[in-house]
Amino acid sequence: MNVQLAGVEILVTRPADQSAGLARLVRDAGGLPILFPALQIEPLAEAAGAPVLDHLRQFDLVVFISPNAVRMAMPHIQKKGGLPAGAKVAVIGPGTVAELKKSGVRNIISPQEGFDSEALIGKLSAVPLAGSRVLIVRGQGGREFLADALRSRGATIDYLECYRRVKPDRDLRELLSQQGRDGVKACIATSASIVENLFEMAGAAGRAWLCAVPFFVPHPRVAVAAFSRGVRTVFVAGNGDEALVAAAQTWFACLRRVA
Repeated sequence: MNVQLAGVEILVTRPADQSAGLARLVRDAGGLPILFPALQIEPLAEAAGAPVLDHLRQFDLVVFISPNAVRMAMPHIQKKGGLPAGAKVAVIGPGTVAELKKSGVRNIISPQEGFDSEALIGKLSAVPLAGSRVLIVRGQGGREFLADALRSRGATIDYLECYRRVKPDRDLRELLSQQGRDGVKACIATSASIVENLFEMAGAAGRAWLCAVPFFVPHPRVAVAAFSRGVRTVFVAGNGDEALVAAAQTWFACLRRVA
């Protein structure tokens, strides 16, 4: 049995219904996942009646920004007859690919590394876009980089916004005082929104603690959010739960060797 994280308590901050796989990997490595969701995903009721759903056949390319976009939007899309047969489908990361495959979607365009909008634009460089119509399926708000880049290549952009990100009504200080958080040695944060919410939920004492523990994150953008809040040690592990846990294993194995 792999026990490189033996006895190490790690804060897992994903939405409650999306943390089981990551928590299992932490336990498999001997660690103790402390579940503290710092983000909630809520479906947008208005997505069901979005005008674009009645005109899916007009789109040449459909881009899903995240696994949540697939989970929230595909039931509405399938009620309207599914994705247009002639449209290309593109996503940003492997988790979104896996979600789409559950709905029977194949031939998905996805970057093999990078797993962000910039990487997807590179992957789409060979796809003719002048005069095409593109549907971006996403949560409420978000970056405009992808849409701007596609427009610069002659595409017309529409959005299907199907969920919103909400900060849970919890206080990190309750968790710290309840369990005597001396045992918690690291935090896994998988989005910039999670980092921002954590610090808002922490209070002064909690913020000091957050700044002192190492953060394991999947992308440089999340690292920037953590550093901007004062976190002193941040590891960009790469995309995927396995990569996050592997980075934590490497870090704590090095600490034991030094000790």
